[in-house]
Amino acid sequence: MQLDGRVALVTGAGRRIGRAIAEALGGRGMHVAVHYHGSERGAEETAQAIAAAGSEPQLFRADLGAAGAAPALVNEVARTMGRLDVLVNSAAVMLRTPIGEVKEADWDAMFALNLRAPFFAAQAAAPHMAAGGAIVNIADLAAFETWPAYVPHGISKAGVVQMTRALARVLAPRIRVNAVAPGAVLLPEEWDESAAERLARTTPLGRLGEPRDVVGAVLYLLDADYVTGQTLIVDGGRHVRG
Repeated sequence: MQLDGRVALVTGAGRRIGRAIAEALGGRGMHVAVHYHGSERGAEETAQAIAAAGSEPQLFRADLGAAGAAPALVNEVARTMGRLDVLVNSAAVMLRTPIGEVKEADWDAMFALNLRAPFFAAQAAAPHMAAGGAIVNIADLAAFETWPAYVPHGISKAGVVQMTRALARVLAPRIRVNAVAPGAVLLPEEWDESAAERLARTTPLGRLGEPRDVVGAVLYLLDADYVTGQTLIVDGGRHVRG
């Protein structure tokens, strides 16, 4: 896929993985719609980095956990920027919810942002995309493993994997849909150094992931014109442990 001069919307682009993806797409010459909700300063810094690379970013604020917000955002981006070629669904929330302590409000918040928003963003994006458009969803290794303290999160991300497969079939051949499932990359801020060391020690490649690892997978999926319906696991080999 020729990225230079095309338009991409990256949700959750004000922080963490979304920010790294947005900056990388700007570095490839794309005009990037930088979506954020609470991370205004981070989104502004993302836009500055994209502009410094010679591309044209625009900022869009939306609470994607709210009903109707995702399609409204997509339509606003397409209208403002004149087209839409790539959608990267990165915005998400990861809450620690041990069984016995899960609240319905937590469940609803996770599924609204992690699964409902990317589905309706993709549905809204498809009519705006010309042939050759691409959608990349950010899933999670939790979709393939069982993490006792994060069961609802894992279920929501498993839904993203299935959504990716289903949309890839429905939108083919005009639009390709793939996903990236990061493992231990940018750990939750409340995790301590001992947790990071333990994860690195138990990862076959012997280190934690970095944003560039996920970015590389996203760029590959955008470039790979004969790949659709796939979820690329980027976890240093954690999923192949015994």
